[in-house]
Amino acid sequence: MRRSQRKQEQPDLGVLSSRTLFSLQRELFARMGEQGHPRVRPRHGAVLAYLDEEGSRATELAAQSGQHKQVIGTLVDELAELGYVERRPDPADRRAKLIVPTERGRDFLVRSDAVLAELEAEHARAVGEQDYAAFKRVFKLVAERQTAARPGA
Repeated sequence: MRRSQRKQEQPDLGVLSSRTLFSLQRELFARMGEQGHPRVRPRHGAVLAYLDEEGSRATELAAQSGQHKQVIGTLVDELAELGYVERRPDPADRRAKLIVPTERGRDFLVRSDAVLAELEAEHARAVGEQDYAAFKRVFKLVAERQTAARPGA
């Protein structure tokens, strides 16, 4: 059997994860475009997926997303230019900056959370609530194990 055929018929964890991620991103960002956010791209998810409403430090966003701080800085610059975030002094440490969502950014966060909840509910209905809950529990364990066991992951 050719490798490409094997990856189609018996996909490994990497293939399954990437298929799921890329398809989810396409659908999420297409729906967000329809809801008034057409310029936000999947790469911005490294910031927006982890951004707290009260603000987050770039170092926290980098750690949570697994991206380098420089990448996060570039993404924050792009999102600031698009009007989704702004940098503010951190009240806990005036030397540090918080990345804070603007009103437009908060709208994106609320809407994207709703879209993701909708997508998850669709999957749960399709495969069964209990099976979907078990899948998420196991997938979370696998993801935690993969990232904890691998240096730099």
